[in-house]
Amino acid sequence: MELTKILRQIEDWAGEVVIENDPVGGGCIARTQRIKLQSGKEYFLKTGQGIIGGMFFKEASGLQEIRKANAIRVPEILLSKGNFLLMEYVRPYRGNEPANFFQNFGRQFAQMHRCHRSTFGFDEDNFIGATDQLNISHPPESESWTQFYFNNRIRFQYRLAERNGYATPELTQAIVQLESRIESILEGSEETPSLLHGDLWSGNFLIDEQGQPVLIDPAVYYGHREADLAMTKLFGGFSKSFYAAYQEAFPLPEGHEYRENLYKLYHILNHLNLFGEGYYSQAISLLRSYT
Repeated sequence: MELTKILRQIEDWAGEVVIENDPVGGGCIARTQRIKLQSGKEYFLKTGQGIIGGMFFKEASGLQEIRKANAIRVPEILLSKGNFLLMEYVRPYRGNEPANFFQNFGRQFAQMHRCHRSTFGFDEDNFIGATDQLNISHPPESESWTQFYFNNRIRFQYRLAERNGYATPELTQAIVQLESRIESILEGSEETPSLLHGDLWSGNFLIDEQGQPVLIDPAVYYGHREADLAMTKLFGGFSKSFYAAYQEAFPLPEGHEYRENLYKLYHILNHLNLFGEGYYSQAISLLRSYT
C-alpha cells in the first residue's frame, strides 16, 4: 500500500504512468527499485517506511553538496520526501571495469577534496549508515579539527557504545588514552576543511555507462581528507592506481599512513554499535596502535 501511494505521487509529478517497478539489490536500510515510465524514462527509487530523522532529505543534501564541487558525478535528485527519494537512474557499465577507471576515480576524488570551506562539519547533522552523525559542532563553527573529530566522531561513538553495553574498562581506558594523545597524533596534518564523501567504500560508488565513477550514499561533511581516504582502505580497499593517482593530483601531508588507524576507528566503532561485538577486537587493535 505504501509503495502504491509513492508510485502515484511519482506519476502525478511526471504526468505519466509507471509501467515497470523492479527491485534493485544493494540497499541495507532502504528498499531500492528501478522504475520505468510509459515514455521509457527510467529512475532510481529508494523507499523506507518510518525512515528516521529525515534520512532521505539528508542524503539528498549530501549529494547536492558533492554536485556543487563539479568534480565527480552523483545521481541527480528529482524528488525528495520523508518516505522516498527519487533519483536519476545510472545505467551500469557493461563488462569489467575499464583499465583506467581507478586512475580517473583517484584524480576526480582529489578534485572534489579541493572544494573547501573555513570551518569543520556541515550545515546539518546527517547519518553514517543508520547512526546519527553530528556535523554541527559544540560550540558551533569549530576551527579545530582535533576538537571536532574527537568530540563529534570518536566521543559520540564511545557514548553510543556505553549505551549499547560495549564500553568495557579496556575500551574506556583506551579512549581516555587516545584523548590525551590525539593532539600529538594529528600534529602536522593541519589543512583547510575539504568536502568529504564521509562513507566511501566499494559499496558506495557505481561505474556508469561511460566507465566513469559515480558517488552514492554519502555522509557528507567538511573535514580532513585523510579521513575519507582511510575509509576507502576498510572492507577490501581500492586499487593501488586509485591512491597513486590521488597522490599525484593532491599529495597528502607527510605521516598520513600513521594517522590512518585513527580515522578508521570512527567507522569501526560505528560498526560495533550497529552490528555488535564482532567489531570489538578491531576497535581495540586500532586504539592500541597509538598507545
